[in-house]
Amino acid sequence: MRNSISFIESSKPAMRTLILWVVIALSAQAQPPGRHKRSVTDEEVRNVHNSAILIDTHNDITSSTVAGLDIGKSSPLHHTDIPRLKTGGVGAQFFAIYVAADYVEGNRAAHRALEMIDTVRHDIIGRYPNDFVLATTAGDIRRAHAEHKIAALLGIEGGHAIEDSLRLLRDYYDLGVRYMSLTHTNSNHWADSSGDANQPNNGLTEFGKQVVREMNRLGMMVDISHVSDKAFWDALATSEAPIFASHSSCRAIAPAPRNLTDQMIAALAKKGGVVQINLFCDFLNADVAKANQAIDARLTAARSRLAVKYAAEPDGIQRALREARAEVSGGAPQPRATIADVVKHIEWPPCGR
Repeated sequence: MRNSISFIESSKPAMRTLILWVVIALSAQAQPPGRHKRSVTDEEVRNVHNSAILIDTHNDITSSTVAGLDIGKSSPLHHTDIPRLKTGGVGAQFFAIYVAADYVEGNRAAHRALEMIDTVRHDIIGRYPNDFVLATTAGDIRRAHAEHKIAALLGIEGGHAIEDSLRLLRDYYDLGVRYMSLTHTNSNHWADSSGDANQPNNGLTEFGKQVVREMNRLGMMVDISHVSDKAFWDALATSEAPIFASHSSCRAIAPAPRNLTDQMIAALAKKGGVVQINLFCDFLNADVAKANQAIDARLTAARSRLAVKYAAEPDGIQRALREARAEVSGGAPQPRATIADVVKHIEWPPCGR
């Protein structure tokens, strides 16, 4: 267990992939075998926290900033704003270049990806240069930390954003993108998603393997969050560099198809990769997921209808979701996962070896 995040840059110039290791503050509580366990003080926890460069590998606030949200102001409807990033001591933030599946229709995926890249570079970094700096290397992250700024990084969510073109993949790299999840909840033409029951590609196609190899060559991290089990194993076998999961949890605890099995976690770790735990309640607690599954269809329909209604508002996504939940639940409190659930995923045996 490490008390800090370290970045290891490949010795091969053509493979400048950054290898990310998780900060687990709980390691401060680890005791040598045979020793009596003791309580850890808040001050000790703060010291561990402050000694690390804390990195979040997936943040969807970009779906709101692209619609006009000002990240500089406190925003209780959202999970992220500058005041809370500073209070939490975040040192580096990967902002999600999220391209929803429906942008595949009409070949609009690349257009959306460019808009999402622009919202990070213009609405976040450009608007608040005293708080953020664009980072594309490990050195950039360290320099930002030394300057007491937050390193802003870009990660594409959804391989359909490249529109089956290695040329677009290279263009995204040149614009600062440093990881790409091979799929989102939809399969594309070359990789299968855990959210797709059809599995049309049987994992990765030959072109999908070319995508992975080109990401290796560029120095772009291969993110396997959202991929099917077969696509995971194909990516692991194909990649010359460690792969990682930017936001996935443990399937043994919460049996969502997009979570990772013990075998996946162990194999990924053996190759030098890392898993960052997803904090969405359904992916943390099986009972919560089961309860929410009973209302999922109605919730999805209500949210989609309300999202259209509030599409022009910066807070539209959150407003639609909040009203949809209230509409479907009739005002009853929604079951939630807990911090204890998060810790359980972090401490799960394959993650802690």
